[in-house]
Amino acid sequence: MLRQQHALRTARTWGRPEPWEPHLQRFRPPLAVVTSPPANGQATPVLNEVVDSASRIAQLEAENADLRAQLDCLPEKFAQELERAKLESLKELAYGASHEINNPLANIAGRAQTLLKREWDADVRKALEAMQRQALRAHEMIADLMLFARPPALRRAPTNFADVARQVAVEISARAAERGIVITVQADDVMCDVDATQIAVALRALLDNSVEAIGQHGEIAVTVRRAGDSAEIVVRDTGPGISPAVREHLFDPFFSGREAGRGLGFGLSKCWRIVTDHGGEVLVGDGPGACFTLRLPC
Repeated sequence: MLRQQHALRTARTWGRPEPWEPHLQRFRPPLAVVTSPPANGQATPVLNEVVDSASRIAQLEAENADLRAQLDCLPEKFAQELERAKLESLKELAYGASHEINNPLANIAGRAQTLLKREWDADVRKALEAMQRQALRAHEMIADLMLFARPPALRRAPTNFADVARQVAVEISARAAERGIVITVQADDVMCDVDATQIAVALRALLDNSVEAIGQHGEIAVTVRRAGDSAEIVVRDTGPGISPAVREHLFDPFFSGREAGRGLGFGLSKCWRIVTDHGGEVLVGDGPGACFTLRLPC
């Protein structure tokens, strides 16, 4: 009898939770559900988020590297823009000053020439001739200043830079030879639409500068080459080079590294003005000696 009652009680409670089981559920960790990737190869939403984050990180790293490169170039670009702005302001000043000074100089030179025609005394004629020479010298300086301030309009035409380089080298060679300076030209045929006359003036200014810098016995090498979409004329000499103090004012009008009485430094200013009017740039290289590169778009 007892056995039957126990069996009946067991049958009634079979499958029911024990009274303590609900309390044990709080201590059981949840089961991890592992799912296999979908058969169609698409990533789960979590995996998609991870991939997107990695792609965004790579993009940010690339943008950071680009910003760092721009920051590294910023000081050099700032110096170039500052130099350009300074020369542009000097250009306006030079134009106004040259216009005001040129008229009195022309009057002085004209009066001296008139007096020379009427004067026979040797000493007086000598003084008048000196007056006229100095007035004409000042007039030439003003003309250089005017060229820097307001150069004539460009007359572009297909030009072979090699021909321009050889022609200017021949013009300077005689004066350079008197000082024991040798000028060599290594030129490729490079055609560009430029104002050949003004490019010759710019190159002549560089060669004159090199001759004055060398003084006695040295070499000047002129190279013409193509560099991508641009043409380059490189002038390198065996002179003393360019000091940091001089480099800061290299293209300033009125500035000259030579001693007083040997002329104003308009040559490099004219060169810079002509090249920039063509949309190019003048690059200054490091020693030994001085190295200038005229880079013009073709």
